[in-house]
Amino acid sequence: MAMASSFKNLIFFLSFSQILSIILTHQYHPLDPLTPSELNQVRTIVRGSNPIPHHNLTFQYVGLDEPDKPSILSWLSNQSTKNPPRRASVIARIDKKTHEITVDLSTHSIISDRIYDGHGYPTLTFEEQIAANKLPLTYAPFVASISKRGLKLEEVGCGSFSVGWYGEKRKTNRVVKVMCYYLDGSVGIYMRPIEGITTIVDLDEMKITGYSDRLMVPVPKADGTDFRGSKQKPPFPPRLKEITVFQPKGPSFTISGHSIRWANWEFHLAFDMRAGPIISLASIYDLEKDERRRVLYKGFVSELFVPYMDLTEEWYYRTFFDAGEYGFGLCAVPLEPLRDCPENAVFMDGYFTGQDGTPGKIPNVFCVFERYAGDVMWRHTEGAIPGKVIREVRQEVSLVVRMVSTVGNYDYIVDWEFKQSGSIKATVGLTGTLEVRGSKYTHKDQIEEEVYGTILAENTIGAYHDHFLIYHLDLDVDGDANSFIKTRLQTTSVTDDRSPRKSYWSVVSEKAKRESDAKIQLGLKPAELLVVNPNKMTRVGNYVGYRLIPGSVERALLSDDDYAQLRGAFSKYNLWVTPYNKSEKWAGGLYTDQSRGDDNLAVWSLRNREIENKDIVLWYTMGFHHVPYQEDFPVMPTVSSSFELRPSNFFEYNPVLKVKPPTDIKWPNCSTLIMA
Repeated sequence: MAMASSFKNLIFFLSFSQILSIILTHQYHPLDPLTPSELNQVRTIVRGSNPIPHHNLTFQYVGLDEPDKPSILSWLSNQSTKNPPRRASVIARIDKKTHEITVDLSTHSIISDRIYDGHGYPTLTFEEQIAANKLPLTYAPFVASISKRGLKLEEVGCGSFSVGWYGEKRKTNRVVKVMCYYLDGSVGIYMRPIEGITTIVDLDEMKITGYSDRLMVPVPKADGTDFRGSKQKPPFPPRLKEITVFQPKGPSFTISGHSIRWANWEFHLAFDMRAGPIISLASIYDLEKDERRRVLYKGFVSELFVPYMDLTEEWYYRTFFDAGEYGFGLCAVPLEPLRDCPENAVFMDGYFTGQDGTPGKIPNVFCVFERYAGDVMWRHTEGAIPGKVIREVRQEVSLVVRMVSTVGNYDYIVDWEFKQSGSIKATVGLTGTLEVRGSKYTHKDQIEEEVYGTILAENTIGAYHDHFLIYHLDLDVDGDANSFIKTRLQTTSVTDDRSPRKSYWSVVSEKAKRESDAKIQLGLKPAELLVVNPNKMTRVGNYVGYRLIPGSVERALLSDDDYAQLRGAFSKYNLWVTPYNKSEKWAGGLYTDQSRGDDNLAVWSLRNREIENKDIVLWYTMGFHHVPYQEDFPVMPTVSSSFELRPSNFFEYNPVLKVKPPTDIKWPNCSTLIMA
């Protein structure tokens, strides 16, 4: 969940002169995100059709309305020299109704405006969250509740929580529940909840429509909750000396607009206020074939489902969809040089739309850098030749694209890593602070009932919860006609006299024909998960392909009929495969706020469409079951998981056999310390 006020100092709205200077230096690619000038143009066009004050208009989402995939591929192959039209996709609230608007920027016109009347609401804006968070502070019953607890009103801060759906038949109003916290001696605001008070705010009316003060429990103490380095007290651990990677000749990658070239890779990087980083058109140069070959048409985090397991009145509804409800990209924060990213990083900015349509900027939203951490790409020592020892070693140098999204209490570190071997590795690191519940208990021995979490400190319960990130992976392995193959490793008994061995394992491959064949729960049996091009083979007859190597095999433990699970049904399986459909981008549905699970990946997949030798999309769910421990308090050391897309018979031989080691990897002795 997001506390919008924590971001208001991190983003900047742009003046006309800033917009003009940016657009004058911009060169277009059909998948480039909308420029500040284009965002401003969208604002003018939409507001022109819905003039204020005659209409109540807010912009909930603005992003590129991507050209159709065939148009992009035609443009990419130079079959079409004309750029596809630039269009914007807008989701707006106009007079309390949700509008889906498509704006043609070349004709300066609206080409479609559809009112959505189904279940669910669009992404919350920062501005409406900030406004909702302020309402309790001047609401007499809330002021009385704070006074009754002996707290100072000026030390109270609040956050807006999406409310979910729990079987209501009628469509409910667009509301949030505002929960509040206590500062007074600490900036670790999520460590000091004011339990028992719930304020319901109608966002369209921007007024309080419900209030309850159910119980009083102690607010956790401020001592030990402040995570700032300047507030820590002795004793301190040993201080490390500076570590840096030195590139005297500069980076080996080039950035042209949003296109990035490095080693044998080329790809496009864009920012989206819902998804964050979008990797597109990733292709790799094949030295043997002397051609650039397609690998990944598009990859991004489609949704992030975070259900908490606490069933108490103030907690049961906390089942967040961080991308669809709060905006995974919208919650991105500026990266700090030398801390979030190493010294050799290059930074890129991102642009979004505020509630009134004004373009905004997140500086340093991405960093791009070459990583060398002493890892080995490949090596061998040959000592079997009499009188000789032959040794070859190649250092592992990779290219990383990074973004950090702070969605309320959690910080998500999102990396896309490209390797010279042809692999693409995606990693997510979870850090930040826990969502804790205030409690009357000061010791574990006092607890008599189910508390749905771990006692971390006096009066502080860290709630059990999950994180499920689902990636949209549109692989185009040497073309868009692909198939999915699940290869099982099967134990076979030896029952004859051909060998003294009693058993061995063999490989059994199954090609998925329809969507139902490719729903997979990992961790039950060993398996290889491949996307192949059935129309292309290596010289020795293997299908060219890429395989998914999962890191996480966790999946949902909730029952299928749980309302939260109906909405986040994609978390039941670790892997889904669907035929490409431009409209199927968001695994939790387009409108996740108060959604009812009737328009999401699980529902689309019920059509059981053909996926053999088709343009297919993989959906991989990376899961974390989080049982909090005291080491997670007051700020959590990073916990990471990853997956890898690795070439599998894609090349004729090891593609990094001929890679020469870098000539300038140096570790200088530096006396200046950069860590506080």
